[in-house]
Amino acid sequence: MKKRLIKEFTDIFEVPGEALFFSPGRVNLIGEHTDYNGGMVFPCAITFGTYAVVSKRTDSCMRLFSNNFKEKGIIDVALQTLHYDKKDDWANYVKGVLYFLQQEGFEIPCGLNILIEGNIPNGAGLSSSASLEVLTGTILKETFQLPISKLDIIKLSQKAENQFVGMNCGIMDQFIIGMGKKDHAIALDTGTLEYTYAPVQLKQASIIIMNTNKQRGLTDSKYNERRAECEHALSQIQTVVKIKNLCDLKETEFEKVQHVITSPVERKRARHAVLENIRVKKAIAALEKNDIEEFGALMNASHISLRDDYEVTGIELDTLVESAWNQSGTIGARMTGAGFGGCAIAIVRNDDIEDFTAAVRREYTQAIGYEPDFYIASIGDGAGKLAEL
Repeated sequence: MKKRLIKEFTDIFEVPGEALFFSPGRVNLIGEHTDYNGGMVFPCAITFGTYAVVSKRTDSCMRLFSNNFKEKGIIDVALQTLHYDKKDDWANYVKGVLYFLQQEGFEIPCGLNILIEGNIPNGAGLSSSASLEVLTGTILKETFQLPISKLDIIKLSQKAENQFVGMNCGIMDQFIIGMGKKDHAIALDTGTLEYTYAPVQLKQASIIIMNTNKQRGLTDSKYNERRAECEHALSQIQTVVKIKNLCDLKETEFEKVQHVITSPVERKRARHAVLENIRVKKAIAALEKNDIEEFGALMNASHISLRDDYEVTGIELDTLVESAWNQSGTIGARMTGAGFGGCAIAIVRNDDIEDFTAAVRREYTQAIGYEPDFYIASIGDGAGKLAEL
């Protein structure tokens, strides 16, 4: 793939490429919809991701081409006039990072030719947008030797998604994509950004990514609505207890104050955030003790909460996960990502993977009418430069 991309770059831009970059996608093992509620998450970077071949230009134009959206052709972006434009589609994520880098005072002395290709399924909920944002920041830092830290690239990338594209996401996706480490997940406190790496040792089992093949665009989904519901619930709780985030509450504390949340729906949303945060802490402890069965049980409980209290699963994800639960080789399964379609994950004993995928594919296809896809997840490193060309 890399050799093909380098050749295609020359064919498209009529100059040789100068550097090759990669930025991963991610799966979140447990801790969903806690990141914008100041809680714990437990994601890992995967070896699927977004590649880029890059060369400098002599003018101030960014020329962008994606093999995933060839019909869009080359998208020309002037550094002097960066604004959101719906017709630019995927390139708005690149433009957002460029815009906020300039707003922070970083000088981008010339334009670039950039060829992009991702092997993350579009709309699968494995964070293709955050992968592209962190990739853009990494390209700019490395190409122009910008004095910016990895953490600041992560924060700028989140800002681009929140304020330029209009998707009110938390920081988890950009963080794990920037900071990922091979064979490790990150236990991240999104309230403080304190984090530790935790080895992922699953004995004789593997993480299976299960793609519903129902695509969803988060900015058009109810994601922002869920966040607003949590913020309103928090504001009511703050009238009786001094906290910054919903996930600051212990379960017993939540039980004492939940009555001040006037909306039953918002009470359910807040309950999910509080209890999911507790599940993450228990899951990390279980993995440290090599108790994979306990980890799997917590994954199952996470999905039930996301289905019943947070209501972000839907028939496709529920069918996939419930089918996974019914297979003898499954240790645990849950949706991953924001929901509303996209992917689920399962921890499956290696000897049972073939039977597992055959059975889940059959049951899902019978219920939904089209097939899911399956990938064995390998945990990889965060974004970076792969090679000078």
